Amino acid sequence: MNATVTELANQLIVSYAKVGGINHLDGKNLPSKSVIAGITLDLLRLLFPGFFDERMIHSSELKVEMVSLVDSVAERLEDEIYKSLEYATPEGLAKSDLRAVAHETAICLLGSLPRVRELLKTDVDAAFNGDPAALSQEEIIVAYPFVETIAVQRVAHELYQRKIALIPRIMSEWAHARTGMDLHPGAQIGSHFFVDHCTGTVIGETCIIGNHVKIYHGVTLGAKSTADVENLRGKKRHPTIEDRVTIYPGATILGGETVIGEGSTIGGNVFITTSVPANSLVVFEGVTMKVMNKREREAVAVDFQI
Repeated sequence: MNATVTELANQLIVSYAKVGGINHLDGKNLPSKSVIAGITLDLLRLLFPGFFDERMIHSSELKVEMVSLVDSVAERLEDEIYKSLEYATPEGLAKSDLRAVAHETAICLLGSLPRVRELLKTDVDAAFNGDPAALSQEEIIVAYPFVETIAVQRVAHELYQRKIALIPRIMSEWAHARTGMDLHPGAQIGSHFFVDHCTGTVIGETCIIGNHVKIYHGVTLGAKSTADVENLRGKKRHPTIEDRVTIYPGATILGGETVIGEGSTIGGNVFITTSVPANSLVVFEGVTMKVMNKREREAVAVDFQI
């Protein structure tokens, strides 16, 4: 016999009582994933005017369009930040101050967009200069998934630095779902950053990445272990990549103390858990991974075996 709608609902209610931990009932109203997705898309419209719109925006109407969009984003973003602050109120912040802090944070985020745009221009330049398949910068912005990923990350990082809970991760996971690249909002990323192909690359929360870094698909910049989760929270768990490093597909670099020295090249599919000197070339030769000086092209260390 088919169950009635009421019976089905009752079964779910019993499950809610029995299986806790994945319910959010009678608590604070959490930020809305769908609203934040809409805000994130509108932030892309503000960062790249004319590229994420369905119609051409003429310079003569730019101010009216931008004032309207900024006002809309500010209002919606303030509401979502307020929910976040209610959910996880920073220590020392009175409940009566949450709305004012939410308003200030939304305005500060929007105020950071010109600075973020300057960084994004260097990222687009790096993509155009680093990919011979790119025919124009317009093609990079409209067609390269990396641009969405890094743009969202750079904006979400502003909220992450202000210790706004949930929203930065919702934003970055929205981009992750669209582009296939998992770029944590906590990562510190310098200028002229480019991830070619993008798919499958993972960059962890405490990564520090310098300027002029180029990464390919399938790269993991991760933690050595997450077994002791509570003691690892808030600690540096992910590697540091210094300036002008290139990392080829499938490479895995792990550990908060691991530093890839300036000017190094990391070959495909290598597995690194210790630091690499500046100007190194890390490659597999047979079953041995070698670290060589790029200028001298001779082995300076053979520390890794598989």
